[in-house]
Amino acid sequence: MRLVIARCSVDYAGRLTAHLPSAPRLILVKADGSVSIHADDRAYKPLNWMSPPCTLKEGSGDEEGVWTVVNKAGEKLIITMEEVLHDSSHELGIDPGLIKDGVEAHLQELLADRIDTLGDGYTLIRREYMTAIGPVDILCRDAGGATVAVEIKRRGEIDGVEQLTRYLELLNRDPHLAPVRGVFAAQEIKPQARVLATDRGMDCVVLDYNALRGIEDDKLRLF
Repeated sequence: MRLVIARCSVDYAGRLTAHLPSAPRLILVKADGSVSIHADDRAYKPLNWMSPPCTLKEGSGDEEGVWTVVNKAGEKLIITMEEVLHDSSHELGIDPGLIKDGVEAHLQELLADRIDTLGDGYTLIRREYMTAIGPVDILCRDAGGATVAVEIKRRGEIDGVEQLTRYLELLNRDPHLAPVRGVFAAQEIKPQARVLATDRGMDCVVLDYNALRGIEDDKLRLF
């Protein structure tokens, strides 16, 4: 990962145009090719970004200090450096992914074993389906054969919906899986998260942990 802190302006040219006037900002260039520009006033969300696959070209000569990032659709993110305050690169290696707490991990295991909890005809493809940004909790197919990605939380909040949104964006680029629909599953789903998930075409499922645990050994019972 490359970290650059610089006074810069940023212009986006694509389906619409946007301009960030000159100010000190953090620029992240990740190993997957993504580029994002951050301010110091808003948690994790960037001011502007370009998702992979994209290419970064650093200008020279008359264009020195101008970075041009272009994605496969031809959209451009143009970063004009005025003063570079910091520039360093760090090898992070392969990330082991998020370690879920015991309840979330057990919910994932139980739901994978009882995938028909989501609906009749559902079949499991696999748990922890790996993507470039981390593993999807469950990947399955519905009764019609369509691919479904399931994100599981103990408490469903907006950040979980955003996480599932990023997974769906990547999965839908794979022609062997697309179209991929999302299911946001949790023991409790906050109203704001439900509204956002529904607006993005995701289904919301409330999981009863105790009920799932109670039927865990049904296959071993004779009566």
